[in-house]
Amino acid sequence: MEYQKIHACPNDFILYIHEFEEMSKCPRCGVSWYKVKDYKECSIHENSKKGLAAKVLWYLPIVPRFKRLFANGDDAKDLT
Repeated sequence: MEYQKIHACPNDFILYIHEFEEMSKCPRCGVSWYKVKDYKECSIHENSKKGLAAKVLWYLPIVPRFKRLFANGDDAKDLT
């Protein structure tokens, strides 16, 4: 099954897609997109996109799942 990983604000304000894709901090709360291990690393790599995302949303598209469920005629009859 296919899926998409979408990075999100740790405080659940935005998803880093579309117009927010190039940002490194949340425009609403100001929290960094990436996990910060050490204060020294934060100042050195503040604008770099190296490191792990603080929060990741796994998006599971519904259409391929429905296609797979309704592919079998007997299952489709039971589902409807």
